[in-house]
Amino acid sequence: MMADLYRRWLLDLWNGDFELAHELVTPDFTGHWPGMDVSGPEGLIEALRQGHEPFGDVKVTLDVGPIVDGDLVSARWTFGGAYRGGIPGATAAEGTRVAFSGHDILRARDGRFSEYWVISDAQTFGRQLGIG
Repeated sequence: MMADLYRRWLLDLWNGDFELAHELVTPDFTGHWPGMDVSGPEGLIEALRQGHEPFGDVKVTLDVGPIVDGDLVSARWTFGGAYRGGIPGATAAEGTRVAFSGHDILRARDGRFSEYWVISDAQTFGRQLGIG
């Protein structure tokens, strides 16, 4: 059950079916990104839209997991896409392919995710985009 919920989270929601957030997360969902928290399904949808906007041909894949422990699930993933421009400080040409990995930890309640923590390989991402 929990592993299936996570696969829908990663492989459907994160690959572009953003409205699925209303089904997969609780109304009081909190997502924790480094330097940013989002609240509720609408906050998650907005974060996803902003994250996808600079990229075309986005493909998110599951690399390891999901690993379930009680009400928690974790996994490692890879985000890939073609840079479309718009990230401040980036010098990569439009069309540059980028890929970076990260880890998720989510807490579930009543068959939906209620809390989310993510960390991703910002160094690789920045290097591919020519930032810094």
